[in-house]
Amino acid sequence: MALTKVLITVKTYPTLSAKYDELVCTAGFREDGTWIRLYPVPFRKKSYNEQYKKYDWIEIDLVKNTSDFRPDSFRPKTIDSEIKVVGHIDTANNWAERKKICLGKIYYNLTELIAEAKNKDIRTSLAVFKPTEILDFTAELVDREWDKDKLSKLNQLNLFETSKEGKFEVVQKLPYKFRFIFKDNQGTESRMMIEDWETGQLYWNCLAKHEGNEAKAIEDVRKKYFDDFAKTKDLHFFLGTSQVHHHVSHNPFMIIGTFHPKLEIQGSLF
Repeated sequence: MALTKVLITVKTYPTLSAKYDELVCTAGFREDGTWIRLYPVPFRKKSYNEQYKKYDWIEIDLVKNTSDFRPDSFRPKTIDSEIKVVGHIDTANNWAERKKICLGKIYYNLTELIAEAKNKDIRTSLAVFKPTEILDFTAELVDREWDKDKLSKLNQLNLFETSKEGKFEVVQKLPYKFRFIFKDNQGTESRMMIEDWETGQLYWNCLAKHEGNEAKAIEDVRKKYFDDFAKTKDLHFFLGTSQVHHHVSHNPFMIIGTFHPKLEIQGSLF
């Protein structure tokens, strides 16, 4: 197919894959405002010019990911397909240009969204969701190290090759799962994990600032997502499903990114 132009809005925290080694799930919008998922992309092994940022416009040769039943899932034509950054949308006028692309369709009722995901004629797997009320933001301790079997398989496949910059090192695993607790417009309460790369990077930055004090690092992450985003911003979630949980989980969605312009308070007309 012809080169596809995509506005990148989602980059998840890297995970390990026995087939492709370390991967990032990328998603965004076409120029017409429809969602598209790019997977697999070995993002950290791309050249500097190909390491796109959020809200970069990229061009890439894509084909439908035939191993994925979700209709918006595509993959690079080859694992080495070139990614060209061709533009960027900034935050001018309180994210005005970003809003035009990203907020074309917003869900407010989580039950309706999940029903669309389970409907085999629709299979919605990416969505913009606006929570009605944010109740909390939590951190849960999990395994601190990657699965040893996966790491062993990757080493056996020689996927940690040596480059000019030195041996490629897999990204450090996050020792916590971060979650939002919120209500939708029907009052339904949900706990949903956030897998955004920026969340993980914020944790590591805060941990370094506090010289390894995890409690203080978590407190800073919570301040950003709960005290700032949830209380002072017009917070929307970018939601996505995982292929393995799409049809089997009661709620297959996780938060894969946030959209957080400033709140715009409408003044009185009189």
